[in-house]
Formats: sequence, C-alpha cells, structure tokens
Amino acid sequence: MGKADLLAILILVARVCLGITVVVLTLYAVRHYGFTLYRLSLRRPRDTNELAGFLTPRISVLVPMHNEEGVAADILQALAECDYDRDRLEILAINDRSSDRTGQIIDEFAAQYPIIKPIHRVRGAGGKGAALKEATNQAQGDILLLFDADYFPGRAMLKMLVTPFCDPEIGAVMGRVIPHNTGSSLLSALLGLERAAGYQISQQARFNLGLTPQFGGTVGGVRATALKAVGGWNADSLTEDTDLTFRMAASGWKIGYVNRAECYEEAPESWPVRKRQIVRWAIGHTECLHRLGGEVWSSRFMSRFEKLDAIFVLACYWTAPVLVLGWLASLVLLFSPQAHQVPIFAVALAMVGYQLFGSQATFFEMGAAALLDGKSRPVDLVPLNLVNFFASTGAICGALIRYYSGRISGSPGPGWHKTKRYRENGFRNGNGNGNGHGNGNGHGNGGAHLYTQGANGLYSCRLEEPHE
Repeated sequence: MGKADLLAILILVARVCLGITVVVLTLYAVRHYGFTLYRLSLRRPRDTNELAGFLTPRISVLVPMHNEEGVAADILQALAECDYDRDRLEILAINDRSSDRTGQIIDEFAAQYPIIKPIHRVRGAGGKGAALKEATNQAQGDILLLFDADYFPGRAMLKMLVTPFCDPEIGAVMGRVIPHNTGSSLLSALLGLERAAGYQISQQARFNLGLTPQFGGTVGGVRATALKAVGGWNADSLTEDTDLTFRMAASGWKIGYVNRAECYEEAPESWPVRKRQIVRWAIGHTECLHRLGGEVWSSRFMSRFEKLDAIFVLACYWTAPVLVLGWLASLVLLFSPQAHQVPIFAVALAMVGYQLFGSQATFFEMGAAALLDGKSRPVDLVPLNLVNFFASTGAICGALIRYYSGRISGSPGPGWHKTKRYRENGFRNGNGNGNGHGNGNGHGNGGAHLYTQGANGLYSCRLEEPHE
C-alpha cells in the first residue's frame, strides 16, 4: 500500500468524520432553534401557580451540607421563615461528615426552630446521593423538597414547588435556578446567561411540549412514593438528579417544571471550580446514558419524541468530542488538494453557512432568554461565551477520555466534590449590623451565636472573634 492509498484512506475517514459531525451538530442546532422559537411563541407558558396553597401535603425539606459553615445559616433561616403550614413541614438539615462548624450551626437553628431536625452523618459513603438516601429513610413527608446549601428560597417557594403534585402523574418537580453573583466575575456572568437559556427556554419548552424537563436535584421535589417505586436515590452516581429523572420517566412518571419558582444560587467564579463542576456533570451524564439509555428507549410509557429528546439530553456531552473530531477532519480535508472536488470557495462558503446556523444556536437561545427576562445588558456578553464554549469543550473532552479509559481499564472514576462557596459576610468583611442575634459586629445581645448576619441580610459562620 503506497502513500497515495494511505492518503485516500485518510481523506475518506476525514469525510466520514466530518459528515457525522455535521449531522450530529445540525440535529442539536435544530433542537435548540426549535425550543427557542416555540418558547418565544408561547403567550401563556404552562404554569400551576394559580393553585398555590390549595395543596398542602406533609413535606420534608432535605438540605445536604458538607463543610457549609459560610452559607448554612442563610438557607436554614430562609426555610424557617417560609409561609408553609408548620404542622405539615419538617426541615432535615443534613450535616454530611463536615469538619467545620456546619453541625454546630445546624444544632443552633434546631434549638431555635422545632421544625428543623438535624441529621449528623459521621460514617458511610460520602456524596450528596448518599446523604439524601439516609435522610429519605428518616423523612416523614409525602413530598420531599431539596435545596443545596448555597440557595436562597423565598417565603412562598415551598408552596410553589408543591403545587404541580396536584397531578397524580407528576413524580418530580423542578424550579428555576438563577445565579445571584453574576456581577462577581466574567465567568459567573456568562454562566448566568447559560442558566437562563437552560431554564427559561429549554426547560419551559420541554414542559409545555410534554417532554421531560430535567430534575436538577435542588430547588425541586420528588413524590416519596414515586422515589420508592423506582428504587430510591442512586448514591453511586455523580449526577443522582439526572439518574433519577430518567429512571422516573422510563417508569411512567412525569417531571414538572415551575419557571416562576426562582431560587438564587452561587455560580462558579473561577475556571478551576467550573472545570471540576463540568467534569462531574459530563462523566455523570455519560454514565447515565450508558446505563439508562436502553431503558429509556424501550420504555412503554414514553412517546417517541420523549425518548428521542431524552437521548439528546443524556448524550449532550458527546457533542464536544464530536465537534473536535469535525475540526480535525476539516483540517485534513483543507490541506489535502486531492479532496477538493469542488471549488474551495464553495466549500468555505458552505462551512461558514453551517457555522452560522449550527454553532450560533445556543447563543440565539441565550439572547432569547435575556429578552424574555427583560434584561438587555447581559445580551452584550453573549459573544464572549465563545471563550466559555472553547474552555468547556476542552474540559469535557478530557473528562470523557478519562471516563472511557476508566471503563476499559476497570479503574474507578472520580469521586464527588462539593462546589466551592464564595460568600463571606459578618466578621469576615466587617459589614454586620448587630441585630440582636449575635450577628454583625457582635454588639447584639446574642453574642454566643455561631452565625452572623451582615448588612446585606446574608448570614455566615462566625469565623473569627471580634476585636475589642
């Protein structure tokens, strides 16, 4: 076999790879454009908030915490001040093997508010899934609501998340996640746009179309009987929320979405933190694809469109290596004169046209989400998402290489890691207001409390003693 034959084979492989890339990315682009245009056309998105307050089942709110002393007091105070019927509410604050003062803060709130019940985990498997599994065994509620420790639920949040369970087919419900720290860094601002597109456009469109919105494991809830019916939490999954979403869907349960149930979170402010987060998501999603893809595709409870969209969701991280493969194939064809059977200008024009259609679909989605939210300034940042896009593509490719090499060699995958928190209030930045709870500058009458409240209303652990 001569050099000409090898070159011909290389060109053939490059054409096949480029063809696969164009087909895959075009399908995803059509999906993004379709959801965006459909969402923009909705005059009245599907919503159940008119029924808020009519359904008040007994609920258990689960808040897993691992070394969350900087944010624990905020979430517990917000939940303690909610307007849900106290006789039908319990808050399970889970101290998951923390080495800081998280457990002490939980105990203080439990002593002050009888509805808060502390759970201290000192042994067993680590990770959010394991913590939820243990807490679920102790929960008394018919509905289990979940919040990560860095979230800010409003007073009416619990009622809003419970309302969709009026439908007996609903097994889980998801609210909307909005970063509150978008002004802290360029990355957090870009992630704010990304979150808006994912929730305001994709989640709402899928819910209205009768597809499967994704339960995100926070700002959401599950029906206790549905959770039990599908086997409970999977503590071995890096993305226990995705795992539960599609096990429920394949078993016939529906997933609800409440766009107006807005809850605020901390988005990553630095790339190393974001990279660790996206690596976990990429590996977790892909593992769910391999384990649940067949179950979803063969489900007798899901329509063809539901199944197809579910596979698109589970396989979404494959688009990164497929895109890189297409880039490499394009380079091979570009620098191989033998591959140019049509004028190079026509090839370049076709590639530019495809890029404008395919690669810009997610940016169109972000711009539409900002429009629906009535926010004009974030739209200016949309072009800068190219930086986030390229960085994420590299991180995802590295994660999938690690995942598949681990499958081949039989080595265990990465463990669960908590996303870094950035919030610092009270004594750390000296902006307290001394409101009588031992907060602020320590001059209130409750100086023994471990948590402090700053002038901005946020609580944090009392990390250092005040100076006289």
